[in-house]
Amino acid sequence: MLTKEQNELLTRTGPDSPMGALFRRYWIPALLAEEIAEPDCAPVRVKLLGEKLIAFRDSEGRIGLLDEFCSHRTASLFFGRNEECGLRCSYHGWKYDVEGNCVDMPSEPEGSRFKDRIKQRSYPCVERGGVIWTYMGPLDRKPEPPELEWAVLGEGQRFVSKRLQESNYLQAMEGGIDSSHVSFAHRFNIDDDPMHAGTEGLKYLKSDTRPKFEVAESDGGLVIGARRVVDDENYYWRVTQWIMPWYTIIPPFGTHNPLGAHAWVPIDDENCWAWSINYHPSRPPRDEELTAMRAGDGIHVKYVPGTYRTLANRENDFLIDRQAQREKRSFSGVDGISMQDASLQESMGVVCDRTQERLGTSDAGIILARRRLLAALEELQEHGDDAILPGVDPEHQRVRSTSIVLPASVPFREGAGKALVASPGEDFISI
Repeated sequence: MLTKEQNELLTRTGPDSPMGALFRRYWIPALLAEEIAEPDCAPVRVKLLGEKLIAFRDSEGRIGLLDEFCSHRTASLFFGRNEECGLRCSYHGWKYDVEGNCVDMPSEPEGSRFKDRIKQRSYPCVERGGVIWTYMGPLDRKPEPPELEWAVLGEGQRFVSKRLQESNYLQAMEGGIDSSHVSFAHRFNIDDDPMHAGTEGLKYLKSDTRPKFEVAESDGGLVIGARRVVDDENYYWRVTQWIMPWYTIIPPFGTHNPLGAHAWVPIDDENCWAWSINYHPSRPPRDEELTAMRAGDGIHVKYVPGTYRTLANRENDFLIDRQAQREKRSFSGVDGISMQDASLQESMGVVCDRTQERLGTSDAGIILARRRLLAALEELQEHGDDAILPGVDPEHQRVRSTSIVLPASVPFREGAGKALVASPGEDFISI
């Protein structure tokens, strides 16, 4: 259980908050590359860590991420013109390049140098893995671009989606760390998941609903082992990687199925982007897998048309089906793995009151993740630019999750070994 002060510290991520300062030291998934697919396309609103921004791709394909509101009279640049290597405000014509420099000021007298003194707030961006990433921290501390395995695979070897979740990032991320809920929340549906069906591990997951947890710190965050009984001599381990500040890699079901991953990125303190990724290090998705992903199956979702808001949402009680719940076709009555999670996480309130929790042994990963976040925050506050933060170094990100049967006498990190190391192009180990 956290104190009220600790909960506030962990969940507030705005520009003036300590946690917001920490998160700005990492590359942040900002938007899908397809949202600004073409040069001179329409600008797109982006909100991250409480800041309202505008993304655009200029005439030469360069990516800009600027403060939404023009430095002149604060009109929104969403209504601007993306033209001739810059974004021009529609109110008085002030124009900005991708670095926020004011390159034209037609409302001022000819020969005026006023524009040279204007700088729109901007953030550097890179395009990688079908995602536009941004860095919002001190420029002289900008780390190398992200190297999560799914982000560096060849084009066509992953499927990436995002959805709006109407809750604070932390309770959403904690759901990704928690392996024990799979035996309940997804109990009657996981067999039907096209990414999981027909795998050996499912029977162990269903037969033992009381997993024992062992959690260890890694360079990038945590390695979380959930142990279930196979027989008197063997355990089935599902090993989750949690990478600072908000990434998880889902333990796979069988080497023939794609891996899964998530990221939970704060929009503000009451909403987050839930990113979902399926990928395979040695092959592209099969046609039937890609069809299922595009249809919103597995960890992906169905949308309100034209938006990234989920079709099932809090306003319609997530389309809960009580008949399906009674007939054991769905444990919670909500359809879809991601929406089963989101419905319960949003039901906690937009910011969960963790002073009311009563945590058990299955919450070991969640407890240590909170401690890891608070420790990183303390490191940043104490050492500033010299702080060494977990998950920043690309080497920390080159990891995988696994599911594996091991003899009871073998520690899971020892037995899993190379299965926990990312090797793009090489198959992974799983049952």
